[in-house]
Amino acid sequence: MLKKIILRCVLPVIVGVPFIGQHEANEIFQALFDDETVTAAKIAQQAGYSVESYDVLTQDGYILRMERITGSKKSPPSDDKTAVLLVHGLLDASPTWLVAGPEKALGFMLADEGYDVWLGNVRGNRYSRKNLFLSTSDPDFWNFIWNEMGMYDMPAMIDRIIQETKQEKMFVVTHSQGGSVFFVMASERPEYQEKIIAYFALAPATFLSRMGTSVLKALWHLADYGYRVAKPLGIYEIEPSNKLVQRIGGKICSDESPLQLACKIIIDLFGGSQGKLNATLLPLIAQYYPAGAAVKQFAHYGQLVQSGKFRKFDYGVAGNIEKYGERNPPDYNLRNVTLPTYLYYSTNDKVVDVEDILELYETLPNVEKFLVPHNVFAHIDFVWGEDANILLYDKILSVMERYRK
Repeated sequence: MLKKIILRCVLPVIVGVPFIGQHEANEIFQALFDDETVTAAKIAQQAGYSVESYDVLTQDGYILRMERITGSKKSPPSDDKTAVLLVHGLLDASPTWLVAGPEKALGFMLADEGYDVWLGNVRGNRYSRKNLFLSTSDPDFWNFIWNEMGMYDMPAMIDRIIQETKQEKMFVVTHSQGGSVFFVMASERPEYQEKIIAYFALAPATFLSRMGTSVLKALWHLADYGYRVAKPLGIYEIEPSNKLVQRIGGKICSDESPLQLACKIIIDLFGGSQGKLNATLLPLIAQYYPAGAAVKQFAHYGQLVQSGKFRKFDYGVAGNIEKYGERNPPDYNLRNVTLPTYLYYSTNDKVVDVEDILELYETLPNVEKFLVPHNVFAHIDFVWGEDANILLYDKILSVMERYRK
């Protein structure tokens, strides 16, 4: 029980998740605040959007849930819309692109602008916990990292979108770990770049050695060691939040809680953002976040923090020689990523530092960068930020519009 509490409560803080804000609830979603089975499809339906759900099979047997927003009152469904694939970050899930509500959330904004919006869920999160051959109680189910998501999950999503829409190309937008996934796919399976018009990377997690706070960096340094310890103990996954954790988190960090100051201190310590999240949406966010992940995913990020490189998983000298034919894990070849790429970053992101983004910018051959013009805009604000629609999403839509003309 203790290990579950630690994994569910501490790790979400490590990735910089805010739990506070000072704004009124979006009344549209009040009916979903106590829905333990909330999905992106339910959120979209509640907001009056047309939505479909799909199960997508990967090459290695995982079954992924995707939701598709086909239209809205402003843009009814039609067969000629350009598709946009949105892929979430670590411990996150597809609802994250919608929780801010109509005219605020990127998923809804894209739908209103006439795009065919597809919301992906990578293997291991609460919506993608099925495999043709393995159950979640089988350790082999959790023997994956975001490398497999790039090799199998994102390609399967892209292929399904093309199959359903009959369109040859699409846009892709990712946040955080979604960036890791995309750059694995684009570097290791470069043929998939031919299926993408342009790529928009929101705070992509690639180079991570300059992580913003010493405590946060120290914790990530321990992640690989934690994985080595957890594996013999039979701990393979970071489980999705349950109802008890959801209720406790919401109450402790609410505006009415006398413990909110402690919440603020913890958030500041680990790189979160104060004042940008609509706190009254927390009950909805808590229904799906944290959405679960493999412990091995954290270990891989811990290795990136230590090495300063964007490279494959380090299995130790013997394991590396067996798997890669060399003593050290090879770097992902980012020079292979030749499609139009747009990097979005912020000065207050304590997870993906500005200097790490600039290193990525200097490495990629066909790239533009955009600094969010706000000095407190943090890592999670790219998806939950109160003003993200104005500071960020409008800019993305403007770039997409160039390709439609």
